[in-house]
Amino acid sequence: MRVVVAYESMYGNTRRVAEAIAAGLHSTCSVTLVPVNQLERESLDTADLIVIGGPTHVRGMSRTSTRKAAEEAAHKPGSTLAVEADAQAPGLREWLTSLGRPNVQAAVFDTKIKMPAVFSGRASRGIAKELRRHGVTLLTKPESFLVSKDNQLLPGEEDRARIWGQQLARTVAGAAHSSKSQES
Repeated sequence: MRVVVAYESMYGNTRRVAEAIAAGLHSTCSVTLVPVNQLERESLDTADLIVIGGPTHVRGMSRTSTRKAAEEAAHKPGSTLAVEADAQAPGLREWLTSLGRPNVQAAVFDTKIKMPAVFSGRASRGIAKELRRHGVTLLTKPESFLVSKDNQLLPGEEDRARIWGQQLARTVAGAAHSSKSQES
């Protein structure tokens, strides 16, 4: 099974979650881990699954203005935040507009502050909606990984992401086995 794990990350939390998901998938899948701004549309043509995620900004997917605000927050005096090298590159929202209609299944995730989604929002909802609009089938429901109010990944979230990756690997392997059985 070939899986592409693509992510957008501002402060490194979403990247760390993506790395953990990739590690969980790696036990049974060939995994490519890539920032979404470097994801080539053609790489989806040979993938069995794309796992894609990003940070929750202002209750949804990031946009140019929220990425700029996040960078400004990191540069304020006394801030302990460090911005990822490609944080100002085009993000998920922009990538999704050029997606077309790939023949691939997907799983989506986000990072969000630890509070009820009704208050914080979830980027994964918007990602899933856009993927469905492009004809992509979701293999599982969107997953959120939690950060603290000071933008630090909560303890145990990387382990939870690795386990989620392992579950995805089993699910995609089962789906592939099922479709091969139906072809016979």
